[in-house]
Amino acid sequence: MNTRERFHAIMNFEKPDRNLIWEMGYWLGTVNRWYEEGLPKTHGLSIAGDPGMGVRGKAIPHDPLSVSRERDQDVHEVMGMDSPIVALPLNLGPQPLFEPVLFEETEDFVITQDEFGVNKRLNKTGASIPQFIDWQIGNRADFERIIEERFQPDFENRIPEQWDSLVETYRNRDYPLCIGGYPYGFYGFMRYLMGEERLLYNFYDDPTLVRDIMNFLADFWIALYEQALSQVTVDCVHFWEDMAYKAGPLISPAMFREFMMPAYRKVTDFLKARGISAILVDSDGNVDLLIPLFLEAGLTGMYPFEVQAGSDIVAIRKQYPKLQITGGIDKIKISGGKAAIDEELESKVPFMLIQGGYIPHFDHLVHPEVSWEDFLYYRKRLNEMIEADADKR
Repeated sequence: MNTRERFHAIMNFEKPDRNLIWEMGYWLGTVNRWYEEGLPKTHGLSIAGDPGMGVRGKAIPHDPLSVSRERDQDVHEVMGMDSPIVALPLNLGPQPLFEPVLFEETEDFVITQDEFGVNKRLNKTGASIPQFIDWQIGNRADFERIIEERFQPDFENRIPEQWDSLVETYRNRDYPLCIGGYPYGFYGFMRYLMGEERLLYNFYDDPTLVRDIMNFLADFWIALYEQALSQVTVDCVHFWEDMAYKAGPLISPAMFREFMMPAYRKVTDFLKARGISAILVDSDGNVDLLIPLFLEAGLTGMYPFEVQAGSDIVAIRKQYPKLQITGGIDKIKISGGKAAIDEELESKVPFMLIQGGYIPHFDHLVHPEVSWEDFLYYRKRLNEMIEADADKR
């Protein structure tokens, strides 16, 4: 089996020849540490700066033409990982993208505008999440303006020049191809449009605006998906939400049902009518309360199931036997040495592999506390479990 065939077999709860050897990704600071500890620097990384910047692994959809984000090659080659999942190079956001702007720079930080028009402060001296400062939508007039200026479903302006040759290449691919991914989701992308705090207030202060934006995004994305799917067959669709923290979701299940459910059902009904059976959502934090709602909304799988937020993939599998799951391996325990690694893997992986519908990898990006030695041991043990499961088939 090739990677694409394995992916479909896993997502359909069938029996592949073996599971996929994938990782979600790494912090920039992690990969740089590993280079110092023995990871061969064959390709290196072109990105630099914030050690907390993400370097994508094989389990995350990635547009190979992207210039703002990078995919690992060196860890992939050393560990003999499978071909990665690839994101269709279709711009689902503002078109044209916003021009990057440098507002201020010191020895410690920079303040910039990114391609989505978000102003943010980035730390130059240590790993940290950005401090977000300002966004494009503050009211309905801003929403109407930005739709007119940058959110028209003009497909030809949203694909690369080499689109026709890519379409031809995709016909013979041996890797899974997806539409969507970061930062596109109904809650997640609205954070980029108006900011988290303003969005949360507007669920109460201007619910009509929130509902109108989500419904607009559903129609807008369907219009683009329809044009893409007339030329390309995709294997899955990804949404990015990041709508939870350790204590649970950032909005209530009732609010999800009222605001997000109608938009999701519109899109998932469209996708399923076209034969797409893997519709995955990425959210950090503890999303346990939202799982039944995501399923009702037509999504079929979730990741990465952060253990520090209280997620337990074994318990979730028992409760939702047909939920597609990836991730769920505690990144903190992997930094604790061989005994901790063995305990973490043995408590989850054999059971999950038998149940099916599961791809094992870290519950988020690998942080710099994980040494190269511990990562090598972790992957060796995980690969052995994958091989042992394959031998039983």
